[in-house]
Amino acid sequence: MGDLSLVTIIIIAVNVIISFKGFKDRAFFEKYKFNVGDIKAGAKYQIFSSGFLHVDTSHLFVNMLTLYFFANVVLSFLGSVGFIIVYLASLILGNLLSYFFHKDDLNYTAVGASGAVMGILYSAILLRPDMMLGLFFIIPIPAYVFGIGYLLYTIYGMKKRLGNIGHDAHFGGAVGGFVITMILAPWIFEQHLLMVILLAIPILILFVLQKAGKI
Repeated sequence: MGDLSLVTIIIIAVNVIISFKGFKDRAFFEKYKFNVGDIKAGAKYQIFSSGFLHVDTSHLFVNMLTLYFFANVVLSFLGSVGFIIVYLASLILGNLLSYFFHKDDLNYTAVGASGAVMGILYSAILLRPDMMLGLFFIIPIPAYVFGIGYLLYTIYGMKKRLGNIGHDAHFGGAVGGFVITMILAPWIFEQHLLMVILLAIPILILFVLQKAGKI
């Protein structure tokens, strides 16, 4: 947490501008949202563009607030370029995982920066696993415990199709942040090897469940 950096301000501004355009212009929203049928028909740009649209102001606010909380941790370790790489790669990987799980459902649609924001969150957890997070903004828990627990919950959400939430995009974004951060900051293997292993467990669980046809 702390003062907003220029790169964070720019990303928040882009999300706000594009989201509000989508709120007011239904044709714009429909053209750029994530839609499996459209993507299969050639609108591959939706894998990227949908990450800057939101359903409503509450959806937008929660994503941008979460980004604000964790952006400076990633920026302080990886710099502006690394931060942008993690953000955009997580956005794309989140939507690619969503596409993988819904490729046969031509009517599946989604919007939101959640995949990108989850990538920043998990990058921050990997860089600073000693951080304390507030569960429900009240109960303090170590960042890595939250990270592992949330990924396990996300797998459960994917399996049970819980709510109108893109659990697969969240998971893909988190994996994106996890992997890209390790590539950009290989020193993590030396300093936080146990955290790398622990955070990798839910990823392996998802892989095993998918291979077994249980998700």
